[in-house]
Amino acid sequence: MEKKRTTIVLFSGDYDKAMAAYIIANGAAAYDHEVTIFHTFWGINVLRKQEPVVVKKGILEKLFAKMMPRGAEQLGLSNMHMAGMGPKMIKHVVTKHNALTLTQLIDMAQEQEVKIVTCTMTMDLLGLQQEELVDGIEYAGVAAYLADAEDGNVNLFI
Repeated sequence: MEKKRTTIVLFSGDYDKAMAAYIIANGAAAYDHEVTIFHTFWGINVLRKQEPVVVKKGILEKLFAKMMPRGAEQLGLSNMHMAGMGPKMIKHVVTKHNALTLTQLIDMAQEQEVKIVTCTMTMDLLGLQQEELVDGIEYAGVAAYLADAEDGNVNLFI
């Protein structure tokens, strides 16, 4: 019997939406699905390293790098951001209920061999380089995502 496949396009750079994507991905992997999360546009910020990485960039790329959140724990919320208080409150509730943080969910996804892919075209557009992103991820274009999604039993856009 062929394995079921779940594919997720993570377009959003919001903490709560990224968390939902990774909860679903980990759940699908636990149900023995082959899972791909394709990070594009603002979803790539989930995979940025939290510490600055020195790489050669043009002025526009430097501006993008400064304006975008650096890493999973720096993302804002889609609603109730409240000048930065919303993410702090969500993280407090997550800790209080012994739930996993977004960073822990990403680590768990990697342990479960979820295929974490970054869109190379978006990287070019935003001026991001591989050195600026976390280890253990793949780099591909939309054609690679479509090849995975074509045989998918569950395909989500978040």
